[in-house]
Amino acid sequence: MTWSVLIAILLAKHSPASPRLKELAHAVGAGQASAVERFWETVTKDGAPLIEPVAGSEEALVTFLYQGDATTRNVVLSGGPRMSLQPNDNRLTLLPGTNVWYRTYRVRRDARFTYKLGVDADTTTIDIKDMAKAMKRFASTRLDPLNPRRFPLTTGIPDLYVSSVVELPLAPKQPWVVRGTGPAGAVDSAKLTSAIMGNERWLSVYTPPGYERGKGPYRLLVVFDREAYLGLVPTPVILDNLIDAGRIPPHVAVLVSNPGNTRNAELPCNRKFIDFLATELVPWVRDRYAVAATPDRVTLAGSSYGGLASTCAALFHPEVFGNVLSQSGSFWWPDSTAERHEWIYRQFEAAPKLPIRFYQDVGLMEDQPTPGGGPSMVGANRKLRDLLRSKGYEVHYAEFDGGHEYLNWQGTLADGLLALHGRP
Repeated sequence: MTWSVLIAILLAKHSPASPRLKELAHAVGAGQASAVERFWETVTKDGAPLIEPVAGSEEALVTFLYQGDATTRNVVLSGGPRMSLQPNDNRLTLLPGTNVWYRTYRVRRDARFTYKLGVDADTTTIDIKDMAKAMKRFASTRLDPLNPRRFPLTTGIPDLYVSSVVELPLAPKQPWVVRGTGPAGAVDSAKLTSAIMGNERWLSVYTPPGYERGKGPYRLLVVFDREAYLGLVPTPVILDNLIDAGRIPPHVAVLVSNPGNTRNAELPCNRKFIDFLATELVPWVRDRYAVAATPDRVTLAGSSYGGLASTCAALFHPEVFGNVLSQSGSFWWPDSTAERHEWIYRQFEAAPKLPIRFYQDVGLMEDQPTPGGGPSMVGANRKLRDLLRSKGYEVHYAEFDGGHEYLNWQGTLADGLLALHGRP
């Protein structure tokens, strides 16, 4: 059996879904020696991944590519449209007779997501309880050298948090994340010592353009994960743009950090932390800035555990916090003593209706089971939404075709502010 015949047989068994790769496979099978070189020349010029329409559908084929060599053992997609911690769930395939590694997904044409590539990766199964090992694997991944699009573009962000980006043609616009021509507010840093928590943390306080105490009281926005909402989500820029366009009233915003490695202990419905927010943080802000004293003009905002913390704080202190802006809130979370998932759902189920308004969003790609065999992010968010609406709460709810990541949250932060405080 000749080499060309063997290649033809292998190609017949590995027919790619991508039309472009089918053409390449046909050319290679026909003995066109320069087909692979021409393919890479085109991809290098046009960029990757390949995005090809599906006739008669609102979906597209997205094909990830890697140009390997004789030593390449495997290529794994990290992130992407089918997120999984297990490397074998998203392995690329080598097109026989070529150096083209590929994997094709069928996705909606409004999708937006990030990804990285793991080359010669450790593909042994990951214990999802060992997140340190999973993060070590992720740290070894790399940007797609064929894709010039990156997130975030902010300088100084560690390489670990920079990813390659895919945005399909119908992905929702994010008009508020790029600085406009209007004036910019001020951002000051401060440290706050908590008697309740027994620690000290950094705060960043945003005041809108033209801020004066005599013009107050201003609405108050409290945002968790200070560092992420300065570097990955440009919160001051978003506020500047919305205020300048007259789309929301002027806000004072306080971005709250978690000292050391306390985030996973403080944000998931920690009653001491919630009391710190209501009885130490908010009074500290009101002593120094002209912000509103009524809960209907105070909003808590955050993503993941930050969305859960916002919801829990409003539940236990509705006299302080009247608005919740939750981005992919971790409503699957089980109370450590009850060991049952969706603890926050049961609290709202048992409580009388409270004077709280909600904005919730979640990504359709957040459809994997959560730790401990819990429900997906999508499932938990939909379930809480339905409960809140059945009890008469005002709930603004949105789903985007993307994953659990700041690339999407930088756009939906503005959506939430417009839903809760927007002007026509």
